[in-house]
Amino acid sequence: MVVTPRLGAPAGPPAAGFQPVGGGLVALSTASTYPESTATAFEMAARLGYDGVEIMVWTDPVSQDPQALRRLRDYHGIPILAVHAPCLLLTQRVWGTDPWAKLERARAVAETLEAPTVVVHPPFRWQRDYAREFVAGIHRMAGETDVRFAVENMFPLRARGREVSAYAPDWSPIDDGYRHVTLDLSHTSVSRSDALLMADELGDRLAHIHMADGTGLAKDEHLVPGRGTQPCAELLERLAANGFDGTVVVEINTRRAESRDQREADLAEALAFTRLNLAAPAGVVPVP
Repeated sequence: MVVTPRLGAPAGPPAAGFQPVGGGLVALSTASTYPESTATAFEMAARLGYDGVEIMVWTDPVSQDPQALRRLRDYHGIPILAVHAPCLLLTQRVWGTDPWAKLERARAVAETLEAPTVVVHPPFRWQRDYAREFVAGIHRMAGETDVRFAVENMFPLRARGREVSAYAPDWSPIDDGYRHVTLDLSHTSVSRSDALLMADELGDRLAHIHMADGTGLAKDEHLVPGRGTQPCAELLERLAANGFDGTVVVEINTRRAESRDQREADLAEALAFTRLNLAAPAGVVPVP
């Protein structure tokens, strides 16, 4: 059963007859409030009732400073559930230019702030040395800490009927043997992948979800879940049935919101959609 919230419905607990699943925490990516600040993301997440936040480490100095993040966490009483390493094109110089040093620093920040997960993208193809060592390096680093390095699915670039991967060893993490993977549903839209099949193929390696939507365009849309064509509700229901104990992170694009009220309405709608569909009917025992 797909549950769709009313627009403007409060983002509270699941409806009567449903119960939250296992870990099943719903966090807000600080990228979802861009161009507003990291501090604003904490405030909105706490006010709207999110279970935590994922820190997108980017050019905002606060996002790079573990002590500033600790103060925001403690002030708002909302945990940091993941740290997204600065591996985007626009963050290539954040925390230096050595990609391994960035991951080591992300791990240190996650350990300091008690965040269980570091999200990381596969290397760009032009990062040849990094790409060559990436799979083995991620495996090594994962064995040195309790923090999970969850490698995110990306997507190929399309032009004139051709597909070109900007990532190495691949934009898809399915066949590379990573211990933990992040599944992003805006990215499955761009790559035209079957998100449910990917989740099944990943099995227990699926540790982290970026909840968003898309319409199959060749651009990364990050729509509010339910506004595109991705099986967002179906995936959440499947996670519920399987007793998923990771974190589902709302990562949507609100840059075109005409006001803060509109941005908050989108974030509230995304939270309500995710919570309602990440709930198993009462009496249903998740598959062990």
